[in-house]
Amino acid sequence: MAGTREQSAPARRGGSARSTSAARAARPRRGRLRFTLAIALSLLVLLTGGVGWVYLKLGGDINTFSADGISGDRPDGDSQGENVLVIGSDARTGGNEALGGGDKGDIGRSDTAFLLHVYADHRNAVAVSVPRDTLVTIPPCKLPDGSWTRTRPDTMFNAAYSTGETARGNPACTQNTVEKLTGLRVDHTVVVDFKGFAALTDVVGGVKVCLPQAIYQRDLNPHRTTPGKLLFPRGEQSVSGQKALDYVRLRHGIGDGSDIGRIKRQQAFVGSLIKEIRSNGLTPTKLLPLANAATRSMTVDPGLGSADKLLSFAMSLKNVDLHNTKFVTIPWRYEGSRVAVVEPDADALWASLRQDRTLDGKDASGRKGAGPAASPKASAAPNPGDGIRVTVYNGTTVMGLAAQAARALTDDGFTVTGTATANTQNQATTLIQYGPGEKARAGTLAQRFPGARVEETSTAGIRAILGQDYAAHPSAAATASPEPTAVPSDVSDQARSADDSLCSNLSYG
Repeated sequence: MAGTREQSAPARRGGSARSTSAARAARPRRGRLRFTLAIALSLLVLLTGGVGWVYLKLGGDINTFSADGISGDRPDGDSQGENVLVIGSDARTGGNEALGGGDKGDIGRSDTAFLLHVYADHRNAVAVSVPRDTLVTIPPCKLPDGSWTRTRPDTMFNAAYSTGETARGNPACTQNTVEKLTGLRVDHTVVVDFKGFAALTDVVGGVKVCLPQAIYQRDLNPHRTTPGKLLFPRGEQSVSGQKALDYVRLRHGIGDGSDIGRIKRQQAFVGSLIKEIRSNGLTPTKLLPLANAATRSMTVDPGLGSADKLLSFAMSLKNVDLHNTKFVTIPWRYEGSRVAVVEPDADALWASLRQDRTLDGKDASGRKGAGPAASPKASAAPNPGDGIRVTVYNGTTVMGLAAQAARALTDDGFTVTGTATANTQNQATTLIQYGPGEKARAGTLAQRFPGARVEETSTAGIRAILGQDYAAHPSAAATASPEPTAVPSDVSDQARSADDSLCSNLSYG
């Protein structure tokens, strides 16, 4: 593509990566830039449409990664909004080693990423963070030698980006993993690095932050035996360059010292950064260095790999305001030293984004005549079946049950491809099974069977295996009006807006 640069051939071939793998394994993982590295540069590009004209001059600085590694088994784009995956890379190439504290040939890693959902009305946006230690299923990903990995269940999320052990990482693998996790189609992927982040904070003249206590060198490096020098005094202050990097890396000495607490502070940092950019006024004098800082340190998918495409996308988002820019973390709980995804809360969050409903339940689809804000406790008509293909099985001894459910589903717009008796007839609870890429459709079907379990299998298609719960109340089940998709209060209550107070909700534990 004209005006773009793909990753170099050595980075894609297996030999170069293998020859240095032993050396890389011996190097410490220091200086990881977490959540804010990704958000800061990306929201500059995505949420400040006024910079658009500058990109026409900077197209040659935009790097792209190959789309060959993006899975062919992907969710449909059910939402009218857009989903942008933002990855913070700690790659030590291109001068980043001087800031990150690693070695130039080290493996590119991403300890945290987030999915930015821009609602279809282009007035609301939410960034959902996925902590680095979250246990997920990493689907097959392409290696530098052209082969594909096997599915890896119960694997730390940040392992996806390191698949293949290349210096620039594997953004396509992280994209595949996020689509597997969320059931949402990722429209674009953006990777940003240390150097651009530091340059951006310098260009804007510093970013205001708040710390609940004084921070010393040992808080940044717990291996020190003494507190060391004072790095940050308590209270509000402005940081830029290396100081900004130190701030967003800070983990120990505040709260419980977890990555969850660090994410909270980084969310506050990004809100402050966005406010700073907008308050400065996007004059031509300020736009050019801002755009330089962003584009020179970005790697994007081919769909965003030209100046005019970035311009078009940025301009479409210029009406998203600070208060309607939200930050949340995927519903989670500790599982030993790792983080587990909490269900069904996470599925409810993804479903709300798919339906373009905000965290407080408002319709942000932008459709004319859209109804008022949905109450989490109000009833609503189920979504139409829209031709979703399903095979119905009778998992009970009640005669004619599959045919009865098939008629109700057909009347509701589903396409029933057949009915049959299940292998066993002692099914207590209705089970919805779905194959790869069918999670969203299976969720729509499950709404017709309140209390049904939903399970992914390796077999293509969607199956409804009726249980005794359906046999007891068949007329009420398939035609029931389910609760509207509502984000659990444990998630929405913790959301942060870009215009929230600097000093509020800064840590966990």
